[in-house]
Amino acid sequence: MQQQRRGFSRPSPADPAGPASEEDTAHQAARLGPSGATYRVALVHSFYSSRRPSGENVAVLDQSEALRAAGHSVTVIGAHTDALEGQPGYALRAAVRVGTGRGRSPLAELRRLAPDVVHVHNLFPNFGTAWLASWPGAVVATLHNYRPACAAATFFRGGSTCTACPDGDVWAGLRHGCYRGSRAATLPLAWAGRHGAAAHPLLRRADRLVTLSELSRNLFLRLGVPEERLALVPNFVNAEPTATRGTTTSNPSHSGSPWVYVGRLSEEKGILSLLRGWPANEPLDVIGSGPLESACKAAAPRGVRFLGALSRTDIAARLPRHVGLIYPSVCPESAASLVYQEALAAGLPVLALAGSATADSVRQTGTGAVYTEHRLPQALSEARSRFPGLRVRCLQTHARFFTRQSWTDAMATVYASAVRQAAHRRLGLCR
Repeated sequence: MQQQRRGFSRPSPADPAGPASEEDTAHQAARLGPSGATYRVALVHSFYSSRRPSGENVAVLDQSEALRAAGHSVTVIGAHTDALEGQPGYALRAAVRVGTGRGRSPLAELRRLAPDVVHVHNLFPNFGTAWLASWPGAVVATLHNYRPACAAATFFRGGSTCTACPDGDVWAGLRHGCYRGSRAATLPLAWAGRHGAAAHPLLRRADRLVTLSELSRNLFLRLGVPEERLALVPNFVNAEPTATRGTTTSNPSHSGSPWVYVGRLSEEKGILSLLRGWPANEPLDVIGSGPLESACKAAAPRGVRFLGALSRTDIAARLPRHVGLIYPSVCPESAASLVYQEALAAGLPVLALAGSATADSVRQTGTGAVYTEHRLPQALSEARSRFPGLRVRCLQTHARFFTRQSWTDAMATVYASAVRQAAHRRLGLCR
């Protein structure tokens, strides 16, 4: 794997579904209704601490609601770090669980529920992985990040993309203390990943693996995951398009409307570099908080306002007032970001730094522009002229690709193919 940000090929997605067995066809036909097949789904998720705000936690809750609304029966089997980390010996037990794969398991609950599909979102750090070998039914996993191949889960270190571990230096993450800046905290992850990503129990066992962007899909292909087990299904945001909220999609003031940044104020988000090169004549609103907040405020020129962390409702209400969303992420994120999708729902075009999954989506859908760091002033000037004409396109793109309905339709197809694969396995038909 080359250590550069844009060196990934773009193979076309493969249809994950194969021919159905007679047994599976009969089983699913019994539950076919006016809207198609419905499934009993168990969502397994280790919820991250509320001290570290997680888009994954939000996505799991939104997706469980979406599946129920589509007619599926959904049970969330969760383990909450907030509730567990105060217990004596929690850190040691979590380290052993991560390093060995043994420990907390959802098997007892799964056997009681007998779901058609087990949909795994995140097992780290509160569930083990050993149980996967004992579950005979269909397993789908969403790859929200790069944890199976990277202790930091980001392929990002020291200000740039890093793929040293999957490139063969399996102890690089340990040497650099890539998880929380600590070698001790990184050790269990490094030990668990010493045989490479393709040997990860979840990647090896899941019947279908859901990636959230082409960038992520191509990375997992490079890591040795078989193409036929990968399905590309972008996340969605639970947002009403601007037009349905009774607001207007008319252009904000051409010269006076500010740009907006929404996100964590941290290194991988690229916000500090953005502010250091931000033109003094361009107004900018910064929404969010994080470890670089003081440095960001010190680097910001006049015309930059820091609004702090806001609720999703407040952000959605504010977005249409801006000329565009600025997205300066410098890490090879696994998904087009939720704030990008929220911007599209608000009819707001996006100016994204080249190299991220969000930038790829902007380029492919024509919902904004992609810039390079040294051309930021020119890119802002050009975008300010072009973006008012892209607002309707943004709304249309959100409606086509990033709605709850588009996601549930795609996931029903993934679940069907996973159930067929599980039936093949039981009948000894798998290759």
